[in-house]
Amino acid sequence: METCASCGGPLPARAGRRGRSSVYCSAACRQKAYRERQDGGGDLEELIASVGRQAGALVPRPAAALYAGVTELSASVARLRRIARLAQETTGVRESGNQSVTEARVTEYAEPPSEEVPFDETGFAALTESYRREIRAHCYRMTGSYDDAEDLVQETFLRAWRARDGYQGRAGARTWLYRIATNACLDFQRRTARRPQRYEPLPGMDHGAGRPPARITWLQPYPDDELPAAGDGRPEEAAVSRETVELVLLAALQHLPARQRAALVLRDVLGLTAAETAKALDVSVASVNSALQRARPALREQLPASRTDWKAAPPTDVQRAALQRYMTAAERLDFDAMADMLAEDVTLTMPPNPFWFTGRDALLAFLRPSLDPASPVFLGHWRHLPARANGQLAAGGYVRRPGTNVYRAQVLDVLRFDGEGRITEITSFEPHLFPAFGLPPRL
Repeated sequence: METCASCGGPLPARAGRRGRSSVYCSAACRQKAYRERQDGGGDLEELIASVGRQAGALVPRPAAALYAGVTELSASVARLRRIARLAQETTGVRESGNQSVTEARVTEYAEPPSEEVPFDETGFAALTESYRREIRAHCYRMTGSYDDAEDLVQETFLRAWRARDGYQGRAGARTWLYRIATNACLDFQRRTARRPQRYEPLPGMDHGAGRPPARITWLQPYPDDELPAAGDGRPEEAAVSRETVELVLLAALQHLPARQRAALVLRDVLGLTAAETAKALDVSVASVNSALQRARPALREQLPASRTDWKAAPPTDVQRAALQRYMTAAERLDFDAMADMLAEDVTLTMPPNPFWFTGRDALLAFLRPSLDPASPVFLGHWRHLPARANGQLAAGGYVRRPGTNVYRAQVLDVLRFDGEGRITEITSFEPHLFPAFGLPPRL
């Protein structure tokens, strides 16, 4: 009998279900394991010891236990690798002098924290690693791009390393790092000058009668497993929840000017005080309040009409069942079943690509040839793996093209449903971020 990788109890029977096997017996055990994977970033010696214990506990059978053990070990080794890499990079910074990563900073560095900051490379790297998840989520909200957020986290930690000598003991490490990260994001926004556009019609293509949606070419999905967990020893992380990275919110945020966006995220998402936000942005409290008065109504204008605020509801059982039907219909090439799942006003976008559709008829006209084996543009046979992105249900799609026998990663569909389980929005992303979601490149 297969056992839970957390508590050792028996796993529930699969009862004919398809897809990957669970390695935990309940949501509680899964969350416990998730918290354990996050813990340990601040004590380098304990992390090294933990890697040794996890490696020594590996057993070849049962397969589920081996998979769970290797997953835990891989997460720990990845944390250790990041700490070592940052320590190495900060060593290089110390030896090469205080050179800025970016030119012409918008704001100056923040004052270092009141809690003790290690001045050796490995200790400093271990401290910053413990904040990596929430700083990366913050950079993602500011930029809308997972790749850019990864780069900005690294830049934030290097800036923090350079600024550590100016310690004056007026802020906590978390607030300090958020201020540096916000400044790095503002610098990035100044350099790139990104602005959302509207999709434009493509020749010979029926896009539907609806208004063209916003086109945000840099928008990328964010894996739920990479988000900080609320309430696992750091109370303020409760603010960094899945509802604050929903795609519809991320897209709306991109319409705000950079400083308005920063003020709204720091105040309304992270819960910083007006004074802390003003200090982070190097402006007055009055300027922060003024920015918020403009940002909040502007954000609401970009949200769907059915939403009264930016907070998202978690997926329901009805929606999870709808995701399974969606994957099954695609695998069976069941065009009628897929048509029944789409809302009349469904929207499909494919950032960064220029394709878009509004309305069920236009979307079905686009999909029909690719799902018909008799069509000359038949794409191939599909398989899917469930995923979670931006607090939403998602599906990683794999295609076995005609004449081949391997299913290769093709698309990550992030879905939005109405209350009855009909699909109202599909955002399809290219597969280069599959590894971040724990999805293999082929089946």
